[in-house]
Amino acid sequence: MTRQRGFTLVELIVVMVLVGIIAGILVLQIRPAMQSYLAIRQRANLTSQADAALRRIIAEVHAAVPNSLRYTWASAQAQCIEFVPTKDGGRFRTDIDPTNGKGNPLVPGAATLSFDVLTDLDPADATGDFIVVGNVNRDDAYDPTKVGIINKIDAADPVVATKTITLAAATAFPAGYEGGRFVVVPSNERAVTYTCTNAGTDTSGAGTGTIYRVTGYTPGAAPWPSCPTGPAVLVTKVSDCNILYHENEGATQQSGYLQLRLGLSDGGESAKLTMGAHVENAP
Repeated sequence: MTRQRGFTLVELIVVMVLVGIIAGILVLQIRPAMQSYLAIRQRANLTSQADAALRRIIAEVHAAVPNSLRYTWASAQAQCIEFVPTKDGGRFRTDIDPTNGKGNPLVPGAATLSFDVLTDLDPADATGDFIVVGNVNRDDAYDPTKVGIINKIDAADPVVATKTITLAAATAFPAGYEGGRFVVVPSNERAVTYTCTNAGTDTSGAGTGTIYRVTGYTPGAAPWPSCPTGPAVLVTKVSDCNILYHENEGATQQSGYLQLRLGLSDGGESAKLTMGAHVENAP
């Protein structure tokens, strides 16, 4: 009869000790690489969020009514910018056609109920929206007496115009503008404010601040005395936030420069980005 031989207890213990030593060495070698990978992924995620937030703000500012950007610095913990968004625009007829005497021009400074435009607007999409002309003075776009409300859009005489806009009430658009351009402001977004508030970090290293996108309100004649907040959140975990807006010197202030700095922190990692944008203030 053949005798069976197995491992002794001592041999098993020796093997277990060796395996433990090898596993410990592997953990010491792999752990820093795993931690580095997780940290890089976290920073990349924070960078992506910050980049998307800044790009959205700048894109909306570029599409806003020229010269409508207003800036409020309530404190280092509360800063905001406000502007009037646009959804469409075009050119209006500035004079009658000299060859046939036809046309219904818009004359800034004079009250008008209807005028011809050279742009093909969609009547179903624009009825009830606002019309802004000129805005040479920044607060004109926020003044309801200087902004028209579209009542209807009809087909015009094709010889002299594309459409005829009829307003809900006769409106005198600000005088002194000769550019022949108008912009359409959506009725559900008369103005938009981006507010950055409570920037900082907590004991765990996570950002405590938030950037809000506030809209659906009737803007005031003057800039916000204190920055508002609302239910719509653009980004959270804000550890650093700074908004700077400078206009060119001179009477016309035809352009400006907006600088945004945003830092996000979470899980012991942080990312900070700075973006700038030239703001066109000439209507």
